[in-house]
Amino acid sequence: MSTNRASNANGAQAAPEKTYFEQQREMLVGEIAQSLELVLQNINKLNRSLEEVTQVGTEFAPVESLWSHFENVMAKNPNENEEGAQEGQTEHEGATEVTEHEK
Repeated sequence: MSTNRASNANGAQAAPEKTYFEQQREMLVGEIAQSLELVLQNINKLNRSLEEVTQVGTEFAPVESLWSHFENVMAKNPNENEEGAQEGQTEHEGATEVTEHEK
């Protein structure tokens, strides 16, 4: 029994040395943990930037709508506007003629 106590006492007092593999593994695990932390920080920065971009994009929605309306007005065929104006003139002329006949 005294030998068991002696071996237990020695085992408890002196920690077994880690092998080269275990040392390298711990070092690599630490580096991986640091790298993952850095990746997480960069993803958070990217997320904030994307949120800011979408927020700015939604702020420009009324301006975009105004420019789209302007583009649609400018894109209309000028001949359509002239025909519409001529039709309107003939309608008014006819109305004027009717009132003149009534007099």
